[in-house]
Amino acid sequence: MQQLQIPPLSEGETYIGAIGDATGNLHHVILLPGDNDDATFESALEWAKSIGGDLPNRIEQAMLWASHRDQFQKDWYWSNETHHSESGWAWYQLFGLGYQGLDPKGYELRARAVRRLPI
Repeated sequence: MQQLQIPPLSEGETYIGAIGDATGNLHHVILLPGDNDDATFESALEWAKSIGGDLPNRIEQAMLWASHRDQFQKDWYWSNETHHSESGWAWYQLFGLGYQGLDPKGYELRARAVRRLPI
């Protein structure tokens, strides 16, 4: 079995791991430096994009909580996922206790950004 090579990281970035999607495509997940203060869902998405990233999806957030929760405040952080049937709601990860839930997109939560590199 071939060992996965960690891609080069920029200053302040943290390698999180590799993950696959539903179609079997794999990508690296890299946590970007910086923490956005409380913002609405749309503002958090815009902030992540402005620094060259995206908000993590729910699976990536679970990985972050499992292995890198020390890099987060014990607070709520937006994911990039809108609820499948309630378009005004989005998923979040609570880094204090580890659970995920839903909030209206107008609520103000924290955000961290990731970048993804295809493998």
